[in-house]
Amino acid sequence: MLRFFTAGESHGQALLAWVSGLPAGLPVDFDFINRELHRRQLGYGRGGRQKIEKDRVEALAGVRHGQTIGAPIALLIENRDWPNWEKALPVEDVAGAEEAQRPLTAPRPGHADLAGALKFNLHDARYVLERASARETAARVAAGAFAKLLLREFGSEVASHVIAVGKVRLERAAAWEEIQAVCANLESPLRCIDAATEGRMKAEVDQVLRAGDSVGGIFEVVAHDVTPGLGSHTQWDEKLDGRLARAVMSIQAVKAVEIGSGVANATSYGSEVQDEIRYDASRKRFVRPTNRAGGLEGGITNGEDVVVRGYLKPISTLRRPLETADLATKQPVKAAYERSDVCVVPAAGVAGEAMVAVVLAEAFLQKFGGDSLVETRRNFEGYQRQLAAF
Repeated sequence: MLRFFTAGESHGQALLAWVSGLPAGLPVDFDFINRELHRRQLGYGRGGRQKIEKDRVEALAGVRHGQTIGAPIALLIENRDWPNWEKALPVEDVAGAEEAQRPLTAPRPGHADLAGALKFNLHDARYVLERASARETAARVAAGAFAKLLLREFGSEVASHVIAVGKVRLERAAAWEEIQAVCANLESPLRCIDAATEGRMKAEVDQVLRAGDSVGGIFEVVAHDVTPGLGSHTQWDEKLDGRLARAVMSIQAVKAVEIGSGVANATSYGSEVQDEIRYDASRKRFVRPTNRAGGLEGGITNGEDVVVRGYLKPISTLRRPLETADLATKQPVKAAYERSDVCVVPAAGVAGEAMVAVVLAEAFLQKFGGDSLVETRRNFEGYQRQLAAF
């Protein structure tokens, strides 16, 4: 079973990721992984933290001579901001540490601050903030890059683009080639496939910045050339659409997830929603002229692109803070403000890619197994022959 965990605080020494279940013999491209980390840091509306951090991954275990060895993989991403916080967040309690602490007692509405403080009986929400921070997604992106490397070995690619920022929305469908191109273009400020729409999105961010506010939006993750048959209809927790929704919903500030055109489908008639089926004799496969189902039927991939959208609320740290109540005094105060972003939709899309890739890679290995890449490939190729002969 493919699994991953993360550890680390936003301003701690480092972020860590642990990945287990990948077959031995998978080539590991660290330039690709570091490029994924760099993509997560980009985007118009990011804050000052991105000028400090230059995320790069270091593999401490599980990779030797540029390949996985079948053992758990341990990854480390250094936090360059740590020297500025070492006295405030020491691992061991030392004399004078209290004077250097940066307590957070004015919880931010919409953040984990108050709920976490209540849960863990903390009158300082600093420790909640540190772990709940979206900085954690850097570790997810590193883990997800390994899942992407596995999927690429079998012809599948995962990419994302932004379809809405605030009230500005892309009003047309995106072709796979357009999504690929905008992901490859590191100069694209908001990773939107349409330049005119992206210009309006950028103006929206500028307006929000002047107002001391923040803005959310929608990102779309597309997995291309995914083999049919991943996931299952036989148990509720094996349905791949449910697993994908859970994974994307777990990203900080995501408050809704859509598969395909699910939102529009809910207010349409059945004849307008279902994807008709045809057989392409030249390709020896069943195809659909539309993909409203987002590549999933009955919780199983059907051979079309897997399409997942994440709906991101505006982040909770505002330059013009909202009212709250102090954890210690219980008196009304303004919510805490720390250096923050204004818009993180493109970055959330990269985190979304990572989570979609992990879920698809897990489903892939559940179906094809293999302790080595050679064994996995043999099983996969046998299944492809079965599909061609169907």
